[in-house]
Amino acid sequence: MTMLSVRREVGEFKKRYKWMALFVLFSMGALLLRLFQLQIVEHARWAAEAEKNITKVVRLPATRGVIRDSHGHVIAENRPSYNVFVTPAFMGENEVKQVAQLMQLTEAQRQSFQRLLDSVPARRRSHLVQAFTDIRREQYAALETHKRELPGTDVVAVPVRSYPYKTLGAHTIGFLNEVNADDLKTLGAMGYGPGHFVGRAGVERAWESYLHGKDGEQRSIVDVRGQELDDEGHRTRNKSSRREPVPGLDLRLTLDMDMMRSVERAFRGHPSGAAVVVDVHTGRVRALFSKPGYDLNEMSGGLSTDRATELGDNPFRPLIDKTTYESYFPGSTFKPISAIAALQDKILTTAQHYDCPGYYELGKRRFRCSHVHGDVDMRKAITQSCNVYFYQLAEQVGIDRLQHFAHEFGLGQKTGIGINTEASGFVPTRKWYERRHHNRYHLGFTLNTAIGQGDTRVTLIQLAMMYTAIANGGTLYVPQLVERVERPDASVVEEFDPRVRRRIEVDPTFLTYVIDGLFGVVNDPKGTAYEARIEGGVPVAGKTGTAEVSKKKLEPNEDPRRAWYYRRSHAWFAGFAPADKPELAVVVLVEHGGQGGKYAAPIAIQILQEALGSPTPDPSHRPVLVAKKP
Repeated sequence: MTMLSVRREVGEFKKRYKWMALFVLFSMGALLLRLFQLQIVEHARWAAEAEKNITKVVRLPATRGVIRDSHGHVIAENRPSYNVFVTPAFMGENEVKQVAQLMQLTEAQRQSFQRLLDSVPARRRSHLVQAFTDIRREQYAALETHKRELPGTDVVAVPVRSYPYKTLGAHTIGFLNEVNADDLKTLGAMGYGPGHFVGRAGVERAWESYLHGKDGEQRSIVDVRGQELDDEGHRTRNKSSRREPVPGLDLRLTLDMDMMRSVERAFRGHPSGAAVVVDVHTGRVRALFSKPGYDLNEMSGGLSTDRATELGDNPFRPLIDKTTYESYFPGSTFKPISAIAALQDKILTTAQHYDCPGYYELGKRRFRCSHVHGDVDMRKAITQSCNVYFYQLAEQVGIDRLQHFAHEFGLGQKTGIGINTEASGFVPTRKWYERRHHNRYHLGFTLNTAIGQGDTRVTLIQLAMMYTAIANGGTLYVPQLVERVERPDASVVEEFDPRVRRRIEVDPTFLTYVIDGLFGVVNDPKGTAYEARIEGGVPVAGKTGTAEVSKKKLEPNEDPRRAWYYRRSHAWFAGFAPADKPELAVVVLVEHGGQGGKYAAPIAIQILQEALGSPTPDPSHRPVLVAKKP
């Protein structure tokens, strides 16, 4: 019995042994397979992970390109700043306490620092995290003095954007702020990451790819306490390496900041408006001014919620670029287009006269003029801004021809200036009105268009390019803001020549005649800007405009004084100087300023006088105006 029992047990053990052996072999095979996968197949991946655990990488920010004006004055530069980065894995309670003491943090700041450390997930606790930005000099000195005691703390020099002119030219220059999650979806592939800054408006945004530069990095080997190791301590590892950052390229703009200062001075006393100054021979923009603006340093440094609300609620709209984004009724500044259309289509001659009794009757409606002008020809109509003359002219020319010549001179189309969101403006046609009014068209639409009212809208930059084309004999330029791209050593990378948009088909003698009328606006005793002229100064030619705005009903509890202001017409002046040999074209808009001759013309003429100097021609002499052939 005993022998049988032993044999049975041995047989049972042999069966189990086979299963045990199979299990062991399977387990060993699985272990070997996993080992093969880790050591051979996924070696590169895990070696990189292991390298990360002993490698500290510090980003070396690239210096953003400097922006200068046409005379080399710095518009946007970089000031030195210091940011503090920490490695959470090496920041224990004692280290946090020491950092707080050295930086003289308040209790609230210390708690915020601790919350930042606690929020970092375990898988990233060995990576650097930005803890403080733009620290004070005394904080930087304290941390640098004790840096050996704080291996988990690194102070990195970071260039911060600075704008010496603050609010001047803010909309044109633009500002920066930090990238967000949506930005990284598109910019991540181009090397942008958390902590990077990107242009948000103006030149800073439009020329981001030139200005940004490329970051460098400093890699070093550290032990479990975060202490850096040299070659003696780690013979089998690669030495610490450094890749230098590549600075961004510099920009030289066409703007003249001295002229911008002049424009700013001329606008004192007016809360809202804009101005554009353009070189008539090149289309280069010398001044692009929108008031009110905002401090670019404040916008780039981090705007508080209260301040952002204040800017957004400001009734004068400081966030809007009034030179390119906003469009307005041009008023009488549009009349040269009507005159050129009539002359070029041979509908009227320069000798054609009309009587102005102070109004123009169309059916039962009267279209009024500013006052009774009596017998006027085209020159007098331009000089004295007689609406009645242009009403009768419009009836013969027709709205479609007015729209055609307006388009030829760049109105109703984007200019291609290349910054911010540019409005197209609008010049209506007969078909547009018929669609809008169920196939009905009224001649009154044409009459309003001829004097720059109705549904016609323009931007300041469009009007500036239009008057530039009149002044230079019919060449319509693309407005140019950037003259060239330079390296930090001032060598030229790329230079941009003036770009001609089109040569306008118009008889030079007609332009000469219209310019003579524009000269009379400022220099004829009956001219609408005669009171704004400067005796003995640079001779100016131009056109005033008083553009009506919609008359909204008074809201309940609305301040009557505020309602009065917003119901006032916009004041315009558009022109150029010197009248006989034009160099600069200028457009000025004073929002809700009133009469153009009284409020906008003095600003424009002051700008031109300061820009071009003050020769002393005989004030009784009318320049011989010779328009260049297109």
